[in-house]
Amino acid sequence: MILDSTTLFSDAQSLTASAVSTNKIDLGPGRDIGPGVAVPLLVQVVEDFDRLTALTVEIQTDDDEGFSNPDTLVTSRRELADLKRGRRFPLSVIPEGSRRFLRLNYVVSGTAPTQGKITSGIVWGVQSNR
Repeated sequence: MILDSTTLFSDAQSLTASAVSTNKIDLGPGRDIGPGVAVPLLVQVVEDFDRLTALTVEIQTDDDEGFSNPDTLVTSRRELADLKRGRRFPLSVIPEGSRRFLRLNYVVSGTAPTQGKITSGIVWGVQSNR
């Protein structure tokens, strides 16, 4: 799998509470990921989580870089048992309907974890073998 630092939302981002991705992606003015070739996305656990009940990942978009009024394009939730190193969220592409800016929003359910990290971003292709 090929990762590029300019298209990463999170690079081993530690999540000990609900948070947005460290980085956002600027698609540029007048840009939209609309119909056409799917844009692959990777959201992968790189350090086991503990204590929380579940983690929800939301793909958010906005015209404003400060995300003053974000729209959520899609969400995915994983329970604690599935938040182990190497596990991926079933968010495999950036959906249609994006505006200029994209980010991920991570929502912790239950007790705040003391450990757990995510790497996420747009990738050349999603590796399917394990």
